[in-house]
Amino acid sequence: MKIAFVASEVVPFAKTGGLADVSGSLPPVISNLGNDVKVFMPKYFSIDSKKYDLKENKLVGVFPVTINGFEYLGKVFKGFLPDTDVEVYFIDQPYFFHRSQLYTNDLDEDARFVFFQKAVLITIQRLGWKPDIIHCNDWQTGLIPLYIKDNFSWDKLFEKTATVFTIHNIGYQGRFAKSALFSAEIDGKHFYPAGPAEYFDDVNFLKAALWYSDMINTVSEKYAEELLTEEYGSGMQDTLTSRKDDFVGILNGVDYEDWSPEKDKLIPQKYTPSTLENKAVNKKALCEKFELKDDPEIPVIGIVSRLATQKGFDLIEKAMNDLIKLNCQLVVLGSGEIEYEEMFTEFAEKHPEKIAIWIGYNIELSHLIEAGSDMFLMPSHYEPCGLNQIYSLRYGTVPIVRETGGLADTVINWNDSKSTGTGFSFSEYTPEAMMEAIRNAINLFTQKEKWKKIQENGMKLNFSWTESAKKYIELYQKAKNKRNL
Repeated sequence: MKIAFVASEVVPFAKTGGLADVSGSLPPVISNLGNDVKVFMPKYFSIDSKKYDLKENKLVGVFPVTINGFEYLGKVFKGFLPDTDVEVYFIDQPYFFHRSQLYTNDLDEDARFVFFQKAVLITIQRLGWKPDIIHCNDWQTGLIPLYIKDNFSWDKLFEKTATVFTIHNIGYQGRFAKSALFSAEIDGKHFYPAGPAEYFDDVNFLKAALWYSDMINTVSEKYAEELLTEEYGSGMQDTLTSRKDDFVGILNGVDYEDWSPEKDKLIPQKYTPSTLENKAVNKKALCEKFELKDDPEIPVIGIVSRLATQKGFDLIEKAMNDLIKLNCQLVVLGSGEIEYEEMFTEFAEKHPEKIAIWIGYNIELSHLIEAGSDMFLMPSHYEPCGLNQIYSLRYGTVPIVRETGGLADTVINWNDSKSTGTGFSFSEYTPEAMMEAIRNAINLFTQKEKWKKIQENGMKLNFSWTESAKKYIELYQKAKNKRNL
C-alpha cells in the first residue's frame, strides 16, 4: 500500500510529546513490511536543514494556499527519517511555522494548521502520488478526512484514498471560533448543532475527523475503552460510541534500538538481565549528577514527564510531605505547569538530600534516569499509552503507575505469593492510593531476590513496533475496503 503519514511533529526533527516518537518510529516499520510510506510535517524554524540535509523539492515547486481570502505561498523540502529510506516532506511557510514554539496561543493557530493540511494534499497532488491511505494524527490533521470527501473530492487522485485517524490525546481537540469555518473553507453543511464540525457553536477539528475518517484508533486498548465514557471522553464519547465499530485501540511500540540498556549509547554502563549488577554503575552516575547519596539500600525514584495535572502531579503535590519521609530519593526531569515546577524546585532547595529537579528537556539525562533509577513513577489521571513505563520495564526500573490507559495495558501489578508481575499499580485516583503503591515498592526493594525477580519479569517483555505495525496495516486494509465498497 501507499501510505501518507501526516503529523505535526516527528522525531528527531521536532518534538513536544509522544506523538513525535510514534511519527518517527512507526513509518519505518510499516515501510519494512513492504509498504510505500511518505511522512508529511511542517518545516518549523527550529529544524536544522543542514543537519538533516533537507533539499527544496523542485518538482512540487511553489504553490498558493488560500486562508481567510488571502493567498499564502508554500513550498516543500524533502529529507529522510535517519538511517531509513522513508521520505519526509516538510511543508514550508515562514509566516506560519517560523515561530518560537511548535504550538502557540496565537489568534491564527487554526489558520496555521489549516495551511498545513491543505498544503499536504496539494503536495500529494503535485507529486502525482496516489495514496491508498492518509494516516492522520491528532487535531492538527483532523480536517483532512473532511477535505478528502468534500473540498478535494473533485480530484480522481483521491477517489479511492481512505483515511485513518489516530487519537494520541483526546484532551487536545483543535477547538476554534466559528470564524474558522471561513479560514478552513469548511462548507456550512458540516456545521450545525451537534453536527460534524460543530461543538458548542465552535469549530472542532478533531470532531470532524471522528465523523469523516474511514477508521479511527487510539494508542492503547484500555484508552479506547475509556474514551467511550463521560469521564475520559472529553465530550467526544457520544461521537466515538456512534463509530465504535470503526474504532480500535493499538498499543504504541517503542524503538529498542534507542531504548534498551544493552545498546544504549547515552548511559555510562550497558547491562542485560544477566548482568543486572551493572545497573548500579548508572545509579552511581545519576546520584553524582544530582549530588545525591549513592546507597544501595536507598531506592531512587525517577520521573521524566510533562509537569501537568493530567500526569498526576496534583497527587504528588498533595503527598510530597509524606513522600519525603520515606526511605527514598526522587529525581525529576520535566517542564510544564508553573505550580509544579515551583513545587519541585522549592522542595529540592529545602531537601537537597532527598529531591533533585531538572527543569526542561534533556535526552541524555532522560536515558540516565531510566537506567540509574530503581523505580519510575507515573501516577497519571489518564494516559493514552505512555512510553516511559515501557522504557522502564526494559531497563529493570520498576514502574509505579496508576491503572489507566496504556499504563494498565503494560504494567502488571506484583503478586507476592506467585512472584508474578512487573510493577506496582493503583486504581483509585487519590494520594493515599499512590502512596500505598510507593510503600509497597519500597518494601519489596529491601527483599533483594524478589526485587531482582520483578526486574527480570519486566525486562523479558517485548513492546517493539513490529506487532503494532501489523495491526496498523490491518486497520489500513479495513479503511481501504470501507472506502471502496
